[in-house]
Amino acid sequence: MAHRWTNTLRDKDVTPEAAFLNRRQLIAGAAAGVGLGLGGAPAWAEALTPNSWEDITRYNNYYEFGTDKGDPARNARILTVSPWSVTIDGLVDRPGAYDFDEIMAKMTIEERLYRFRCVEAWSMVVPWNGFELADLLDLAGVQSAAKYVAFETVLRPDEMPGVRYPVLDWPYVEGLRLDEALHPLTIMATGIYGRDIPNQNGAPLRLVVPWKYGFKSIKSVVRITLTDKEPPTSWNKANPREYGFYSNVNPEVNHPRWSQATERQIGGGLFSARVPTLMFNGYAEEVAGLYAGMDLKKNF
Repeated sequence: MAHRWTNTLRDKDVTPEAAFLNRRQLIAGAAAGVGLGLGGAPAWAEALTPNSWEDITRYNNYYEFGTDKGDPARNARILTVSPWSVTIDGLVDRPGAYDFDEIMAKMTIEERLYRFRCVEAWSMVVPWNGFELADLLDLAGVQSAAKYVAFETVLRPDEMPGVRYPVLDWPYVEGLRLDEALHPLTIMATGIYGRDIPNQNGAPLRLVVPWKYGFKSIKSVVRITLTDKEPPTSWNKANPREYGFYSNVNPEVNHPRWSQATERQIGGGLFSARVPTLMFNGYAEEVAGLYAGMDLKKNF
């Protein structure tokens, strides 16, 4: 098993948003056991300032609620998020429907301050609350034959006006290689700024993989399947030329229709200066080894 974080913060321990935003130095939550406000940051970490609650919750993609950036905030409020369960099946010892409240009772909730990079070449910094995906998979008992993890978003046409349109093949699905899923940077987020995660951001439970483009971090997860075969993913099915299975942030591999070398930071205004995109979104020291020997242009 990869290095485990030792932080035991709960949601009630999170710094209030106003105080959080006023801090001049914020250490990036990453591997090496670093929790917000604790020392010992890895050498690559730099001070990060999180985006505001308004940025994070009003400018996002969740096509089940519409394709404009403001649609999710306007339309997702009708999504029912309680009660909620996640079915974990496939190559596991204990398949079944896991109640969300029971999951939360067994997990250690931590705060992780992560860069978030959209494939559309914009970015944010988000203070997530959540737990490592590896801990959830441990509940189900991953079998030795498993090589991949598949995810599925809830599909409720009566609550999701966007699925009336064939933007994608619904329900939304995503996948990771098992070693990616078990990496300690990979979390299941349940909150932002210590509050419950809003519907438009993927309530009540979403995946966050900070070194990959944002569409890999599937929202409102209802099924997790362990499999020995690479699972289909929604954007790859829709346009395999533009969206690969891995979708790692890579400034050297452009999208066919735009450059990925730079990004626009949300919060700086529509015409703010673009900044260079970092390899693996700044997490290369922690995750580059997962892809040793792979052709990152071919396996984009």
